[in-house]
Amino acid sequence: MDGERKDRRVKGRLRLALPVRVACREGAGGDEWKEQTRLVDLTPFGAGLTLTRPVEPGRLLHLTMPMPRQLRCFDHIEDQYRIWALVRSIRFAPEASGFRLGVAFTGKHPPQSYLANPATRYEIEQSAGEREMWRTRELDAKRHSAVDRETRLTLPVEVVIEVLGEGGGIVASEETVTENISRRGAAIFSSLSVERGRFVRLRSARYSLAVLAVVRGCRKGADNIPRLHLEFVDREWPLQILE
Repeated sequence: MDGERKDRRVKGRLRLALPVRVACREGAGGDEWKEQTRLVDLTPFGAGLTLTRPVEPGRLLHLTMPMPRQLRCFDHIEDQYRIWALVRSIRFAPEASGFRLGVAFTGKHPPQSYLANPATRYEIEQSAGEREMWRTRELDAKRHSAVDRETRLTLPVEVVIEVLGEGGGIVASEETVTENISRRGAAIFSSLSVERGRFVRLRSARYSLAVLAVVRGCRKGADNIPRLHLEFVDREWPLQILE
């Protein structure tokens, strides 16, 4: 049944370059940014869109757009469709000078936990039905961070770390090496001062690879050398190329 539902959703994806206003609050203090952009494609349950700035999977966005009424799940007589959406995927989109996001529609109202703390991240709890939004739950950080511990490799991979600013541009960079690396993250030696939650890009010239990541922690080891702990958010690092 899930496969059939997914197949119907894929077949129903429409390429509509509708204008959309995106609003996002990423901090507990309520800091908000807005951006006007256009959709890439659309279904009753989700959409693809581009932004000039990165947004990590698990964040909630508020979208306002003139969505066709036959695709709506509510507010059929309103001029604008206002809906909350969960970021499911992100990747670089050089052709759009920014980032391509895939979002899942979650409903007319945000969860109560989001109202208390907009920095809360979420994950999908249950697939959408034919006439229902996607259901969410708070992201289990402990379970999420435990993934791939058994595949972490202690290897000095030569990389360049590029720190991205709010507009998606590079504001600082450094050549360095990894302390360890897994499919979904890495610890790297770095003298850069980068706060938690900041987006960076990790590039490897040797492997012709670039990965978008979020800084999850900063620490100094027993050797007094600072490290950054990164979570890859747009793709996994192919460990087979290192072995």
